Amino acid sequence: MIPIVGIGAGLVAALLFSVVITGSPLAVLLYSAAPLPILIAALGWNHRAGLFAVAAGAVAVSFALSLPAGFAFACIIALPAWWIAYLALLGRTDGEGVVEWYPLGKLMVWIAGTATLATIASALVMTTDYEAYRAVIARIVENLLAEMVRSKMLNLPEGTTQAELAANVTPLLVRAVPLGIAASLVSTITANLWLAAKTVQLSGRLPRPWPFIPSASLPRQALLLMLAGLAVATFDGFMGLAGVALVGALLVSFTFTGLAMLHDLSRGQAWRTPMLISVYVALIVMQAVLTPLLALAGIFDTLLGLRKRAAMPPPPPKA
Repeated sequence: MIPIVGIGAGLVAALLFSVVITGSPLAVLLYSAAPLPILIAALGWNHRAGLFAVAAGAVAVSFALSLPAGFAFACIIALPAWWIAYLALLGRTDGEGVVEWYPLGKLMVWIAGTATLATIASALVMTTDYEAYRAVIARIVENLLAEMVRSKMLNLPEGTTQAELAANVTPLLVRAVPLGIAASLVSTITANLWLAAKTVQLSGRLPRPWPFIPSASLPRQALLLMLAGLAVATFDGFMGLAGVALVGALLVSFTFTGLAMLHDLSRGQAWRTPMLISVYVALIVMQAVLTPLLALAGIFDTLLGLRKRAAMPPPPPKA
């Protein structure tokens, strides 16, 4: 049963991954859901089903598209999904027979680390020559800037030509691309993990009781990883790329924990619902402003243990 489930999940994931070559908005949405079948298989059966899914999907993509595409599927989509599902179901039993499940905060750190590795893998799949990688990304950024100017989405400052804008802005954007990729991967993995776990829970196959998500906070080691990422980001080459990716991944993780803190500290308050509605609306219309603020809230929560001082105890877990 496990091999059949895993192979089926891997083929579905491969299909979702492969449709991205069409370039349509729907294809991009389906591509984002590619980890979902693997996560469902690994959470609902066990991690061996996830491994069968990884292998089946990688072989299918290799035959359907190319060997590098199969490698990209395995490194960017399949293996990260299997590994996170494996960690999510880790548990140990104490002397009284109570199972202690892997903490959500540590799981978020692993999601950030996995997204960082996947970002590095996506660059290496493109080319192992860093200067060639920079040249490819620079061309993509320049074409995007030119299209934005042409469609009036971006207005040139007075006295500035398009070539001057590209020369000034492109190096900064090329440097920031790994940050954006890693940040999007953290969001994608987290969303797919939640959806997969909820689906498996509704089917009655989830071994782990549903956790109280608002209580999630990153361990203080995440702050050390952030500092290490900032230091490594000053280097050139793929090492600097890894540092930038790690910073982007951890910033999104801190943003999530900052949002969780708002949910946690507002429990039982009359202003909870309007506050949360306002925050989520602001995340849509003022994302560039609110996201850094939530990340700072998550960082201070990790550093100072704000919720340990103010939050109510979490409700008992549901089976």
